[in-house]
Amino acid sequence: MNKEGHVLNGALLALGLGVILVVDPTMGPLVEETPSALALAAATKVAELSLPVVLGALFPDVDTAFGKHRKTLHNLPVLAIFLVFPYVFGNLQYVWVGVATHYVLDMVGSRRGIALFYPFSSKEYDLPTGVTTSSKWANPVTFVVTAFELAVLAVVHYYVFALDTSFAEAAALVGAF
Repeated sequence: MNKEGHVLNGALLALGLGVILVVDPTMGPLVEETPSALALAAATKVAELSLPVVLGALFPDVDTAFGKHRKTLHNLPVLAIFLVFPYVFGNLQYVWVGVATHYVLDMVGSRRGIALFYPFSSKEYDLPTGVTTSSKWANPVTFVVTAFELAVLAVVHYYVFALDTSFAEAAALVGAF
């Protein structure tokens, strides 16, 4: 995908993730919050998430200025750094969402894959579902991939572990640290 697609993806992710983190359908009827209080809480969460998620969605393409595009910053070791960063430094908790979904969009939404295991391997991985970045279908594909990403994030948040759990809390829950 191109820069426009990644900005669109990041903005839609921030919007959807903000709602996912505030509204919990597994809790039953929302009797304690008024609709306006719920809308304000969701808008606040979306504003909080917008900058880190969009920055994360754009970060991997910094490798167009140096290194090898879709290799240098499009790999699992870089994602691991963004997953660990909040644990070490206490900030940038949601940047990893933007980075990870950038990878998914490049693998699923575009014709060219990414080198997930770079620098250990230059092999690029993709799915045969993508379009060229100049295609009239690029934005519709971005919407579809983003909807899929949000569905996966919602399932994880509601049924596996809360996405707003800090890395330190998650590590303690699984006994890693």
